[in-house]
Formats: sequence, structure tokens, C-alpha cells
Amino acid sequence: MSVQRLAAAAVQAAIRPAPQNTVFAVLLAISFCHLLNDMIQALIPAIYPMLKASFGLDFGQIGLITLTFQLTASFLQPAVGFYTDRKPQPFSLAVGMGGTLVGLALLSVAPHFSVLLLAAALVGLGSAVFHPESARVARMASGGRYGLAQSVFQVGGNLGSSLGPLLAAFIVLPYGQRSVAWFSVAALLAIGVLSGVGRWYRRQGARPRSKLRGVGADARMLSRRRVAFSLAILFALIFSKYFYLASLNSYYTFYLIDQFHVSVRSAQLHLFLFLGAVAAGTIIGGPVGDRFGRKYVIWGSILGVFPFTFALPYANLFWTTVLTVPIGLILASAFSAILVYAQELVPGKVGTISGLFFGLAFGMGGVGAAVLGQLADLTSIAFVYRVCAFLPLIGLLTGFLPNLERPRAALPAVARA
Repeated sequence: MSVQRLAAAAVQAAIRPAPQNTVFAVLLAISFCHLLNDMIQALIPAIYPMLKASFGLDFGQIGLITLTFQLTASFLQPAVGFYTDRKPQPFSLAVGMGGTLVGLALLSVAPHFSVLLLAAALVGLGSAVFHPESARVARMASGGRYGLAQSVFQVGGNLGSSLGPLLAAFIVLPYGQRSVAWFSVAALLAIGVLSGVGRWYRRQGARPRSKLRGVGADARMLSRRRVAFSLAILFALIFSKYFYLASLNSYYTFYLIDQFHVSVRSAQLHLFLFLGAVAAGTIIGGPVGDRFGRKYVIWGSILGVFPFTFALPYANLFWTTVLTVPIGLILASAFSAILVYAQELVPGKVGTISGLFFGLAFGMGGVGAAVLGQLADLTSIAFVYRVCAFLPLIGLLTGFLPNLERPRAALPAVARA
């Protein structure tokens, strides 16, 4: 009997794919470009106070700028992912960054509101091309450590988002709208790095529809109805996460100025602290999901933030600053886990799923910014935060998600690779 078991084990070992190493050089390169991309994007909400004063905008128009930028990315990202699943485009990353470069240049010289909207749309177009293919590259370079790879990729974007307000406070606000053009250097640097990543991508054969093994294989046992139901739950969780994040990304500075009468620069520094916490939470979520299971990370990161969001509208300035740190940490750990969970739920469609979820995240953020801006105009910024405090309770839907994987610690060595 033991001989038969040894023979069976030998056969299984022969048919399994050889373990692959995580290509950290590529992961760090794509993460760095994500930093530059999202740093540029973060300039748009970071200079809202300046644009509001310069162009005489109301909160509804501020929300419309965010809506234009994020819906452009939202509608196009799934289409880009769907297309590149079938016809991978290794150099599309550099081309997409070119769209961001043009949008930046236009933003620096925009003479009126309609041109601001066009500039925001072009930056959104750059994001639509960048994110699905970057997520695919991160998975290709992961060596099977999918959560870690997505976290490394995502943390670059979060760090860039946190740097945007800081650079806006010290560069754009003192020197005005035209200083936005200086950030073209970052876009040009990203184009150069992404050209190198594209060459690595092409050497891999630009493999479409990579077949997943090991982790996530249980998803093949689910019916189409169960998969669709699970995706609907994940969409609801993205709605919860990004509607709440929209309240902070777009209106946190206004909230601090309105409630506590701080300066614009001080408000930008508070936003930088929150976004730094988001970056830290992102890098934690992926590896924890790899080891203990992504469903547990989703549980904790979505629902666990509720006590802090509930307390925030009633806190003074000190406690507002303190509370936004765990809010950023806990909320941000969700996205990498949700994205990898969805990729495992629908094997072989990395680009489509990545584009769909990145697009949905941008779309929910854009819709959230527009809706919350209108609500703020009708009521107050403080009322917006009292309403948004209950959004994390949508995380209770996580209980209906199927368990797709065993914890990483329990997987055989080959499945971990």
C-alpha cells in the first residue's frame, strides 16, 4: 500500500507545474509606476480647494470633476481587461501613461471648468489602461504568492495617493495651477520604467488566460449562479469601501476646515496621514490573506472598521486624527484580498476581473464623490460623515461568500509556489 502511495505521489509531482520564484524586481517596478500614476491622480482632489477658489466652483462641481475622472476609468477598465485577456498588449502600460501625461499638461493650463473636466477624463483614460494590465503583470511575477504580489502592487498606488496631497500642499498651492506641469517629469519617468516592464512581459510570451492551479481550484466546483451571487456580494463590499473612501479622499480637507477651522495646508497634512495609513493597511492585507485565507481578511477589513467610522463624526480634532489611522489601515487591507478572491472565483480571466474590480472601485469612488458632494450642498459636510459611518455594516454580506481556499500554512509546498 505504501508503494502505491509513493507511486501516486510521484505521478502527482510529475504533472504539477514546477514552483516559480516571485520576481520582485518586476513587482517593485510595477509598484513604483503605480506610485507615480496614483500620485499624479491624487493631485486632482488635493488641489480642489485651490480650484474651488480660482474657478468659483460649488461642491456639486467638485464632485463632477471626480465623477468624470473616475467614471472614465470605470467604464474603460473592464473593456481593456477583457480585450487583453485575449490579445495581451505588453507595451500598453507605457501608452496609457502617455494619456496621463497629456491630461496633466492640460490641467496645468485649463482656463475654465469644461477644460478641467477634459483633463480629468484624460487622466482617467490613463488609469483605465494602466490598472488591468499592471494587475496581470503582478500576478505573472507573483510566483504563486498572489496576495503578496497584489499588496506590493497596491501599496505603490496608496503611497502615491498619500504623496499627492503632500506635494500639492508644498508645490501646487504656493506656486499655482501652472506648477501642475512639473509633475510631467514623473509621468515621463513612469513611461520609461513601464517600457522595460513591457519588454519583460513580452519575454514571458504575453500568455493570455493563465490557468490557475492549487489555490482557487475549489471555485471550479461552484455553479454559475453561485459564482454570480458571490461576485454581487464582492461588488456590494466594493461599494461600501469606496463610497466611504470617497467621503475622505474628496471632502476630508473641507470637513477639517469647516469643523475645526484649520488651514488648507494643515488639512492636507491630515489627509496625508490618513492616506499613509491606507498604504500601510494595503501591504498587510495580501500576505495575511495568503496565509490565513482571504475571506477572513475581507471580514475583518470591511466590518471591523465600523466602530471607528461610527465614532469619527463626534470626535474633536485630536481624536479625528487618531481615528482616521485605524480607518485607513483596516479598510485598505480589503482590496487586495477582494481582488485575488475574485480572480480565483473566475479562473483564467485575470484581466477582465482586474479591470472590472478596478473600474468598479473607481466608479464607486466617482459616484460617491458626486452624490456626497450634492448631499453636502443640501445639508452639511458633518452630516455626510454621520451618514457614511454606517456603510461598513454592508460587510455582513461576507458571511455568504464560499470558502475558496485553505489557509496558506496548510497548503502543500508546490501549491504555495
